[in-house]
Amino acid sequence: MVELVQDSGEGQLHLALEALKRKLAEKGYFSLERKRPIPEHPHRVAVITAPSGAAIRDFLRLSGERGTGCEIRIHPVPVQGDDAPPRIAEALDDENRRGWADVLVLIRGGGSLQDLWAFNEEIVARAIFHCSTPVISAVGHETDVTIADYVADLRAPTPSAAAELAVFDFGQFEAQLRGAEELLARGLRRKTDRMRYETEQYRLRLRLHDPQRQINEKRQRLVSAEDELK
Repeated sequence: MVELVQDSGEGQLHLALEALKRKLAEKGYFSLERKRPIPEHPHRVAVITAPSGAAIRDFLRLSGERGTGCEIRIHPVPVQGDDAPPRIAEALDDENRRGWADVLVLIRGGGSLQDLWAFNEEIVARAIFHCSTPVISAVGHETDVTIADYVADLRAPTPSAAAELAVFDFGQFEAQLRGAEELLARGLRRKTDRMRYETEQYRLRLRLHDPQRQINEKRQRLVSAEDELK
């Protein structure tokens, strides 16, 4: 005879996660209307993450491949353990107060629900919610979704994807610029050729209607008429 059934292990974490999601949703933390647009050409990016590990290496590698023109500053914090939530929230508040960065990026590699739990704490969600600087959340793998992802202005499925979203691709921009330059040159050549053709046509028409030619023709007819009159 079973008198009581309870979730254990991750089951308790899932229950706590769902309860916090409902609470924050009621407060408007996940509202689309409050989400800020990510700058298209940010000059300064603050990355809040552990200073070592594959996540930050992937972010920096891909950022470097996308070209120059963006300054990246790492704000080191623990991303796991009891100290992580208050330190992450403090880093968000600090960067937002300084106003140095055009966009803030939260980064952490993949892990279990327990490993990512720091990004499911209300203190972190509150710090993201009160940021006036746009926030990108890139926590875990593509299948991992945390409270931070819901509250952030934009969720990146991976740290590498966060680099693509946060750092402007100057290489692609230069390629687009070259394409536009070639398109403009072709258009100018076509227009020049058309105008040259039209100019030649106007020259021919002008030759046919040349006033001096018309005077000469009429003078010749006048001479003929005088001869006939005589």
